[in-house]
Amino acid sequence: MMPVPKRETMSADGFLEWVEAQDSGHYQLIGGKAVARAPESVEHSHVKFQVAKAFDGAIAAANLPCRAFVDGLGVKIDDATVFEPDAFVNCGERISWNSLIAPNPVIVVEVISPTSTRRDLAVKITNYFRHPAVQHYPVVVLENRTAIQHSRGEGDTLKTRIAGIGDRLMFEPPGIAVIVSDLFAGLETGFADE
Repeated sequence: MMPVPKRETMSADGFLEWVEAQDSGHYQLIGGKAVARAPESVEHSHVKFQVAKAFDGAIAAANLPCRAFVDGLGVKIDDATVFEPDAFVNCGERISWNSLIAPNPVIVVEVISPTSTRRDLAVKITNYFRHPAVQHYPVVVLENRTAIQHSRGEGDTLKTRIAGIGDRLMFEPPGIAVIVSDLFAGLETGFADE
């Protein structure tokens, strides 16, 4: 396994080549620098899966040419920035089995953890919407079981909505909806610390 370069900057293509040589771990490219993602709690990992599952169900119900993913693939913003969202919906043509980049990520989702709050709420929102395909950026908040939905508005504006358990989030395009409680399904019967 090649170590994380400390001072060197990489291009997106160089980063993707470097990532393929790694034995384990998840990385993002921020400002040309490889940044390791912190380990995740069981709660965080479970909610990521539930998010992808909820979007997958909504896509199937609407019979759309889209697919939901739970992390692993990157969203290339520019030649110095590649994020790995916790979950996302890619629409259009199927992604090649060996691709490391989502070509048409219409919805990108981050699940907020204590170590990622600032980056997810400040750095990523300003960058995700630089990608021409990204229409929605919902942020799932574990602490209070809410979702903050950011969507493209008219021109260069963004619309933001805070939704709680039982609320429905609409994503147009591609034409799907999810219920916030589905994003947190199973937490009440999951692994307790007690």
